Amino acid sequence: MTEQNESRPRLSKRRRENSPAGTKKRREVWVTAGEEAALVARAAREKVTVPNLLITAALSETAETPTERKAAMAELMALHTLLARVSNNVNQIARHANAGDEFPQDAKAALAYVREVARRIDRTIEGLM
Repeated sequence: MTEQNESRPRLSKRRRENSPAGTKKRREVWVTAGEEAALVARAAREKVTVPNLLITAALSETAETPTERKAAMAELMALHTLLARVSNNVNQIARHANAGDEFPQDAKAALAYVREVARRIDRTIEGLM
């Protein structure tokens, strides 16, 4: 290359820089026609090649994997079950308190448990954001 070409900035870089160690592994990915069209369109929007798009998406720390999404959904379903059980306990406590008896000691533990479930919900939602 000439000195003039080396100093000129490249406005649209379509491929990654060559690795000094060279290419180590080759991966083949089979996609449907619809998936291929979506990949090509997205790569064109981002002005990169499809392989570059796939690599950067896969290695991104912010991308959510299907396994992580399933785990978050499972956690939310478990929280739903816990809330159903807690609401039953709260109804029993309210029934007992309305019957004229003194406020049950178990109520403090139930309310602490409700707060812990609420914190778990908050953490799960923050994990999804």
